[in-house]
Amino acid sequence: MTLRVVVADDQALVRAGFRMILTADGIDVVAEATDGAEAIEAVRRTRPDVVLMDIRMPELDGLEATRRILTGADGEPRVIMLTTFDLDHYVYAALTAGASGFLLKDVTPEHLVAAVRMVRSGDALLAPAITRRLVERFAQRETGPPAGHRELGTLTARELEVLRLLAQGLSNAELAAHLHLSEATVKTHVARILAKLGLRDRVQAVVLAYRTGLVTPA
Repeated sequence: MTLRVVVADDQALVRAGFRMILTADGIDVVAEATDGAEAIEAVRRTRPDVVLMDIRMPELDGLEATRRILTGADGEPRVIMLTTFDLDHYVYAALTAGASGFLLKDVTPEHLVAAVRMVRSGDALLAPAITRRLVERFAQRETGPPAGHRELGTLTARELEVLRLLAQGLSNAELAAHLHLSEATVKTHVARILAKLGLRDRVQAVVLAYRTGLVTPA
């Protein structure tokens, strides 16, 4: 099936550039939006797999649009936030609102296409170390003292260990080497963690690990 994407950005050149890159790789850009309200309507109308959402837009920003789109959503769509700055203070809030990650607007064409495809399949969008740096910077400021998460009690000792290491920035290959497991086994552990905690992807797992105090900012 063709992967369907909505691009929401108030800059026409950004939208046009992303459309050109994505369509050249066989990805269908089903709608464009210039602000958050248009993005919500476009998602309702076209039911895309992935939304590329600018954070800073007029009328309704991308953060609030993401909250509204993902509230009550049953796994779809995945939202990738677009930002000019790699440590934009809105990004952490976007991740907690349910976004699957973020990209810089100067992303390479290859990385853009790969990110959209990875998010659609449920894989990690961001390099884990980038996610960790982001969460470490904003977790305490945004959430205050960590609150427990009752679902952590459903994880096995091995799954808790995997979650701790994942939140510290280890990739699947690094997890496998550290735990002396195959990458396939690591992927199975990660999938079970996400299912038990009701999370969309690894990015949300990292956020939860910091919010619950399972991992603390350095």
